[in-house]
Amino acid sequence: MPAPDHSSDPESDPAAADVATYAIHVSDLVKTFGDTRALDGLNLGARTGEVHGFLGPNGAGKSTAIRILLGLLRKDSGRARLLGADPWRDAVPLHRRLAYVPGDVSLWPNLSGGEAIDLLGELRGGLNERWRRDLVQRFNLDPGKRMRTYSKGNRQKVALVAAFASDVELYILDEPTSGLDPLMESVFQDCVRELRDAGRTILLSSHILAEVEQLCDRVSIIREGRTVESGSLAQLRHLTRTAISVETARPLSGLEDLAGVHNLRQEGDRAEFEVDAAELAEVHRHLARFEVRALSSAPPTLEELFLRHYGDELAAEPETAGTA
Repeated sequence: MPAPDHSSDPESDPAAADVATYAIHVSDLVKTFGDTRALDGLNLGARTGEVHGFLGPNGAGKSTAIRILLGLLRKDSGRARLLGADPWRDAVPLHRRLAYVPGDVSLWPNLSGGEAIDLLGELRGGLNERWRRDLVQRFNLDPGKRMRTYSKGNRQKVALVAAFASDVELYILDEPTSGLDPLMESVFQDCVRELRDAGRTILLSSHILAEVEQLCDRVSIIREGRTVESGSLAQLRHLTRTAISVETARPLSGLEDLAGVHNLRQEGDRAEFEVDAAELAEVHRHLARFEVRALSSAPPTLEELFLRHYGDELAAEPETAGTA
């Protein structure tokens, strides 16, 4: 898949300057529905050529933000740029440059899967026929069946084939693997990697955190319409704790008094605990005094990062009315 052309001069064209770095650039975005503030100053930047994870619980504002990016909703205030253009004013030309896959695909019941793929492709100016044939085979899709006979997973395959066979610059994927079995999820991940390697940009909204960890270069976590964290997985892991399991030659002491040590479980010469990233070096120096025999450390998973923002607090709060 050839890389898209971004050869316009960013110095002479402000829009080109945006897209040269960011395929999606959102700042201070606000959207309200009556008394509900779905987006409350959202900031989001997906760099050109990366896979950007877009995470948040139901009601966080993800779907509202995606609808604004697709030109389906008009923002109240703030700034949104998509491929250097305004998603509301320039919706028609932009939709020839992007592909969108929702989490619940509903298409024309009397069309065959192949006809639906071709029709969706025509909306973007046509499909790459070689990619189309290859994708139909890889996703194990029978394109001759009517859409009304397809399972949810097969409907998702139709939308994915139509999107990935399009020669576009940006893919907006909102829970795209919903209904796919593990084998097809693996095919999906391979396709996303190929697109990224070809210079495409992918915004991936997903509740499957393992999928995000596998695919995303950077992630943005949002809550109540605001971005609470954004960065690479390595950067976000610096903001939370590392799990340590250690065995020493002599019984351990003093761990409970060290700064940054949490959830200590200790028995004689064995201990398990969590430590803040900033205190990790000091903890290692302390452990060395007791002649370490075995030590393992595990960086936090994306799920742990996610639960850090939403787990305890959401359990203590009443359900927030809003748009997902």
